[in-house]
This record gives sequence, C-alpha cells and structure tokens, in this order.
Amino acid sequence: MDTAALLLVIIGALNWGLISLFQFDLVAWIGGGQGALLSRIIYGIVAIAGIWCITLLFRDRRAALTE
Repeated sequence: MDTAALLLVIIGALNWGLISLFQFDLVAWIGGGQGALLSRIIYGIVAIAGIWCITLLFRDRRAALTE
C-alpha cells in the first residue's frame, strides 16, 4: 500500500511540475478536462494517496527496518 501511494504522489507531483513549467495538465488531458468525471476521480485518488503518505512521516523507522 505504501509503495502504491508513493507512486501516485510522485505522479501527482510530476503533473504539478508540468502545470507550472508548461501550463499543461496531463490528468485533465487524459481525463477530458479538469471538470470531467475521470479527471476528478484521478485527482481524488492522488489526494487520498497523499493523505496516506502523511502517515509515512510519523512511523517509527527503526521498527520498520528490523521487521
């Protein structure tokens, strides 16, 4: 779950980079516009992944390494 969430967050970050550098929203392009249902679903999944990744900041890293 952690790896999948991290990959989605990276994809979201790359999309934001494309928006800032080239004013090109890849998710909107794939999904048919920012307001399209598919785009909104993708944005929502990336947002949930970002919320999940917040938990990575607060986990005990030593315990995870020893398991």
